[in-house]
Amino acid sequence: MSDLIDAALSAVPLPALLVDQTQRIVAANADAQTLLGPQIETRHFATILRQPPILETIEQCLGDRLPRNSQYLANDGAQDITFDVACRFVPGVGAREAGGVLISFLDVTHVEQAGQMRRDFVANVSHELRTPLTALMGFIETLRGPARDDPEARARFLNIMEGEASRMNRLVGDLLSLSRVEGDERVRPKGKVDLMAHLRSTLHSLRPLADEAGVAMILPEEDRPVMIPGDGDQLQQVFTNLVENAIKYGNRGGEVRLTLSEFDRDGALRGPSVRVQVTDDGPGIDPVHLPRLTERFYRADSHRSRELGGTGLGLAIVKHIVNRHRGRLRVSSELGEGSTFTVILPK
Repeated sequence: MSDLIDAALSAVPLPALLVDQTQRIVAANADAQTLLGPQIETRHFATILRQPPILETIEQCLGDRLPRNSQYLANDGAQDITFDVACRFVPGVGAREAGGVLISFLDVTHVEQAGQMRRDFVANVSHELRTPLTALMGFIETLRGPARDDPEARARFLNIMEGEASRMNRLVGDLLSLSRVEGDERVRPKGKVDLMAHLRSTLHSLRPLADEAGVAMILPEEDRPVMIPGDGDQLQQVFTNLVENAIKYGNRGGEVRLTLSEFDRDGALRGPSVRVQVTDDGPGIDPVHLPRLTERFYRADSHRSRELGGTGLGLAIVKHIVNRHRGRLRVSSELGEGSTFTVILPK
């Protein structure tokens, strides 16, 4: 019987162990020993698992033989791991064949992380919308009361209200854009686009913003088209977001340089590629922020970003569009030396 139990547990594609009526572990497969440690057989389950919720669940299952579920928390040295633990009574096994409990561990960490991401997303959206809404409600109350007959104050408040409403409109627009690009991320674009033409179009559309900031936008002249497979509208959005950020967060009166390079074989894609680099001469980004720049609502300088009208979603949108094109996004920056955003796209 022991050999049969061991063989059955070895076939279970999850960490699994068997506890009999003496409350001792009588069998455990290799995955369970990797999770809980070697040489756990014959030991009391409470000395191995130790977490009160799962101990209580196993004891109840041994007593009334009803199926139960619990959770078990572990850590692999890099992150916390959450397991959904299923406890099912198995008759005719263990000491005196009085039956025991089969315990299996299903890793649901990705489910927990997805749930946390949704909660964080809702909280961030609520916070981003609440601030301008609170300001609007306050100004409306003021205009109905103390500033009712004050034309100068009314004009000033209306200008501020317009700015807050525009901020909400940008946020809603970016949320819709992010939703669309996430929905299309698995569908590879089938059209052909001229990358150089889109870069020129981007600089043309952002010329007023650059002129207002006194920023010179530099793109080497190229007569020949650079054709790649892609979605023209989405790639335009990528370059618009990157160049607009370079203008806003670079130095006033500085430069934003764009370069386009072609490679017959690119190590990042293991094939032919085109690289577009957007470089500014701004204050740079602290290296601690670089790994999180493309997270939704993450800002390296939240106060300055909000002052400049940023929603915290631009680089998240860029990342998803680049992923849809099977490309890569690279960011390099040093404090005081500016920043370079590199988009690598397959040819």
